[in-house]
Amino acid sequence: MENLPEHKKIILFDGFCNLCSSAVQLIIKHDKEDVFRFVALQSERGISICKYLGISFSKMDSIILYNPGVAYFYKSSAVIEIAKHFGGLWKLTPVFRIVPIFISDRIYDYVAKNRYNWYGKKESCMIPTPELKSKFL
Repeated sequence: MENLPEHKKIILFDGFCNLCSSAVQLIIKHDKEDVFRFVALQSERGISICKYLGISFSKMDSIILYNPGVAYFYKSSAVIEIAKHFGGLWKLTPVFRIVPIFISDRIYDYVAKNRYNWYGKKESCMIPTPELKSKFL
């Protein structure tokens, strides 16, 4: 995939989802090493990355972590991979890998299915503030 920043991990998220937008803000707050860049799944670039990875648009109800040239993760695996880059107690997140993926993904799917009902939905994709614009592709 061309034109992606070098040495950055790309987080694709639902730009309309309030829960997802809050999660992006949390990640930015804890991204002390400037590891992550963000792309809304609904954007041209988000759709292009998903097509490149072979991810069906119908399965794009998940957060996706893409480490260009290495691997990608989605659902609960993406959450764990992202959180392990944070400091403090967040570094213990990989302990949750002892939970079988089919169980953690089921929990993830339940939250994803209900996220608009519980947290609401924006009319348009999240627009970053000028200070955060460099974090978004």
